[in-house]
Formats: sequence, C-alpha cells, structure tokens
Amino acid sequence: MAPPRPPRLVPALRALLYWSLVYGYCGLCASVHLLKLLWSIGKAPAQTFRRAARANPPACLNDPSLGTHCYVRIKDSGLRFHYVASGERGRPLMLLLHGFPEFWYSWRHQLREFKSEYRVVALDLRGYGESDAPAHQESYKLDCLIADIKDILDSLGYSRCVLIGHDWGGMIAWLIAICYPEMITKLIAINFPHPSVFTDYILRHPAQLFRSSFYYFFQIPWFPEFMFSINDFKALKHLFTSQSTGIGKKGRQLTTEDLEAYIYVFSQPGALSGPINHYRNIFNCLPLKHHMVTTPTLLLWGKEDAFMEAEMAEVTKTYVKNYFRLTVLSEGSHWLQQDQPDIVNRLIWAFLREEIRRE
Repeated sequence: MAPPRPPRLVPALRALLYWSLVYGYCGLCASVHLLKLLWSIGKAPAQTFRRAARANPPACLNDPSLGTHCYVRIKDSGLRFHYVASGERGRPLMLLLHGFPEFWYSWRHQLREFKSEYRVVALDLRGYGESDAPAHQESYKLDCLIADIKDILDSLGYSRCVLIGHDWGGMIAWLIAICYPEMITKLIAINFPHPSVFTDYILRHPAQLFRSSFYYFFQIPWFPEFMFSINDFKALKHLFTSQSTGIGKKGRQLTTEDLEAYIYVFSQPGALSGPINHYRNIFNCLPLKHHMVTTPTLLLWGKEDAFMEAEMAEVTKTYVKNYFRLTVLSEGSHWLQQDQPDIVNRLIWAFLREEIRRE
C-alpha cells in the first residue's frame, strides 16, 4: 500500500504561520520606528525635518585614482547601469557587488588594489546611485537581480569573472554561483552566509531575527525611506559611525568626505526607494529550490558584525561542494572591506593566487 499523503492542511498552516510571523514583525518594527519619529518630533521638530542642500558631489567620487566612470545598457531590460572600472581592458574581470546602504564607492580600496592584474568593475546595482531605478517593486525580484549580473557580464565582453559580494551583494553573488556556476571562476562573499543558511537560521534563532529587523521594516511602503531621511539622514550616518553598528575603533574610519559621499548619493530624489525595494520581494523568493555551490569559495567575516551572527558562517561550508575557506576577523565590523581593507585585500590575493596554482 502507498503511504498516506500528508494532509493538505499542513502546508497551508505552515504558510499561514510564516506570513503571520512576517507581517506581525513588520507591524512591530513599524511601531518602534513610529515611536522614534514621535520622540524626535517632540524633542526637536525643526531639526527632525531639516535636510541640508547637496547640489554637487564630493570630490572623492570623481577621484581618478579609483578608475573611470562608465555606463552599460542592457538590451533585454533596457536598463542603464553605472560602474567604475580600473585596470586595463582585456585582463581577467573582477566584478564587485555592494550591499545596503552602499554603492560602488564602498569598493574604493579594492579598485586601487587589484587593478594591477584585473579589470576591476565596481557596479551600482539596480536602483542604486547612477544606475536606473525601475519604479515598480516587482522589478527588484531576485530573478531580475541575477539576470542583471549575467547580462552585464555579457555586455562587458566576458564569459567568466571573479565575483565578490558584500552584504546584499553577497546574497546576489551566492545566487549567481548557484544558478550560473560556469560564469564564476572564484567566489568571495563578505559578511553574508549562503542564502539557505540565512533563511533557516533566522527562523530558528530569535537573536538573528532581531538583528535582521530591518528586513521586516522595509516591507512597509514609503515609511522606511522617510525614516532614513529625517534629521538630515541621521540613520544613515549612524549605521557607519555608531558604536553598535559602525566601523570599530581599530578599523579604518570613514572620513568626513567619505560619509558625505554616502549622504549625497542617498539624498537625491527617490534614491532610497530602489535600494529598499530590493528587500521588499525577499520573502516571496526564499527559500531556494537549488542550494549547492560548486565554485571555489572564500567567505570573509567580521566577528563584530552587528547584523549577522557568526555561527552562520560556519554552517555555510555544508553548501559548498568545492574548495572552501572561512576567515573570521576578530575586530572586523559588518563593513569589512572598508573597515579592514589591507587585511581583506591580502586575504583575497592569497585566495586568488592559491586557487590559480591549484587549477
């Protein structure tokens, strides 16, 4: 006799529980931020809604030592992407994918470092910086983001690359390695675990659920963008500079000009909606149907990451069916490639050269 089929009610109940958790936590996060807003208005109403005028970009964004500003238009989507490239054309491609709230400039230390042997391309992801930002939320599904990277690689004239991703860019890098392993010679993820590890861990560990509360807050329309902009983008500054979430005391601090570069980019009209829309589709796209990574992989992790628990890094190795190395920097923050650039660059060089010898 065939074994009895599980009742159809069970998957339905699981889905109900899942979405109840998602929307319930969304409501909780919104309530917390609303209280913060009311407190700010009560304390300093004029300051809350003040925004400094920023008509011109800081000089560091046009620093010629970082590379050349370029654009590429994708035929299928019609979108135009901005990137900064260093190193000679024709060299092997190193493609850099930033996280949130970042843009190409978060890779400034790597653009200078690796141009001696690579064509280094630091991309503004869909919706970020000078890249096009579709208005509809559905345009930021993970399938679209994966297709962007594949199409950009083709448009640049390459079939393979070294792919490096940090934070949300790390998520996309993992997905590219899963879906298109033939495109990636080496994968380097910075402070983001394998996506399957992340989705499983966050449901089982309340502490990580709390650390990832912004994923839930971002599901709410327009309010997250507004909260980021009040007090002249105080929340953005806080992420990079506070003791709880910013670069550690022993890390390389952002200069005043570096910080102003971030505020300039995200203070442009509508500049926050595209980046936050990346997160507004995530609960419909995970968990993954396919999991395994067959590309040689380096995972770099800052132990003082305020947003990701380090235990996820250890579990990630079970999803990589190839050479895998994990290096945890004890004093590194979430912003690792900016925080500890010399160490990060040295570890990347060692990984690339070791793998070259192994090939």
